[in-house]
Amino acid sequence: MRDLSNISLLPYNTFGINVKAKRFIEYYSLDELRDVLQANRNEQILHIGQGSNLLFTKDFDGIILHSGMARARFIDDETVEAQNGLRLDDLIAQLTDMGYSGMEKLSLIPGEVGASAVQNVGAYGVEAKDVIVRVHTIDIQTLEERVFTNEECRFGYRDSAFKHELKGKYIVTSVVYHVTPGEAAKTRLEIIETRKAKLPSVGEVGSAGSFFMNPFVPEEKANALLKQYPEMPNFPSPQGVKIPAAWLIEQCGLKGKTLGGAQVWPKQPLVIVNATGNAAPSDIIALAKLVSDSVLEKFGISISPEVNYI
Repeated sequence: MRDLSNISLLPYNTFGINVKAKRFIEYYSLDELRDVLQANRNEQILHIGQGSNLLFTKDFDGIILHSGMARARFIDDETVEAQNGLRLDDLIAQLTDMGYSGMEKLSLIPGEVGASAVQNVGAYGVEAKDVIVRVHTIDIQTLEERVFTNEECRFGYRDSAFKHELKGKYIVTSVVYHVTPGEAAKTRLEIIETRKAKLPSVGEVGSAGSFFMNPFVPEEKANALLKQYPEMPNFPSPQGVKIPAAWLIEQCGLKGKTLGGAQVWPKQPLVIVNATGNAAPSDIIALAKLVSDSVLEKFGISISPEVNYI
């Protein structure tokens, strides 16, 4: 276990925000996780992964908890269990190299395995829920293990029960995925090349990946907009008609828009970046508000951040 005080969180958030945490604890086993939770019941605790979906707005006056558990094992020929601290892309690379398919379209998504179940990450028509069999957790209060089936996780678009009724009650410790033997190297390479062409490298430019979620609107609203904007991409679904937020933002003329040290990424307006490397959290928040306000004013559509402000 690592237990550090007054530590910079710069290495632990992909936006590159240099704030501090009162304590930072990294555990390497379930027993260590239980010990930390038991000994710090009165402390404010935030469990993070790669920090790829967070925007720290100030120093954190509590304990940042991070998993150092990063192994994967096959349960059977088509089922693999991965610990929460393993980077999702590292897992996919391992599986692809071993000749397994099913997760390759999630390649290069920043974040760790535990977050994949909480966020239900997705790209190119595939979501984590499509391959998740079950999710192993620790109850923060009782310290007992509990396993959630795919159905019990109540997955939705970039959503799960862990963001709602189960929020703050459980820590995801491992995720079990279904994969199948099959060649996926070519598809993975194509996905990586596509993402690199559009998205900033997390290691080079601070960002949280996609900042906004794609909105869903009623069919009547979509039809009305299509009369005005016949070229508008739209995707009917049970949740309503999905309209790409990137298209909405681009129509507002906000590609490349800067505010302080923050910028709407010129190649993909769904992304907001720490362009200067020292953007203040307030710059990012103000630019995000400008984007959402502009889309609402022009289209009458609300777009919501996928990023959590801490």
